[in-house]
Amino acid sequence: MVRRADGRVLCIRRRDDGTWQIPGGVLEAGEHIPAGLRREVLEETGLAVEPVRLTGVYLNVVRNVVALVFACRLASDAGEASTQTEESAEISWLTLDEIRQRSVPAFAIRVLDACADNAETAIRSHDGLNLIAAGLEGSIADAS
Repeated sequence: MVRRADGRVLCIRRRDDGTWQIPGGVLEAGEHIPAGLRREVLEETGLAVEPVRLTGVYLNVVRNVVALVFACRLASDAGEASTQTEESAEISWLTLDEIRQRSVPAFAIRVLDACADNAETAIRSHDGLNLIAAGLEGSIADAS
């Protein structure tokens, strides 16, 4: 999740299903998390980023997939955002309200958690669309 000084967040409209999300993807075999994060954002937006901190852990209980969300900053040599890529039909800097309107709750919450004023890492479960209560919601600080 990349947020500019004006509060807008880097988002993509996925080419495969048309949904608005923050850039992301799956690690390749043997790939380290920061390297995969940099690769995925570059592939989907044309921008170079650097991870700053883990902001959330999200379990899709239907697919048994765990997503990690990191707050990132643009790299000093970030380049220019593309208007579209092989994976992204559209790339835009959206406001938090636009994200709430365009994204399903399970994805909007990732941005809202990352933009929260506290430094805690959120832990949430969802069904691909909506958040669900699974007894793990909270933060890493709550779990210790």
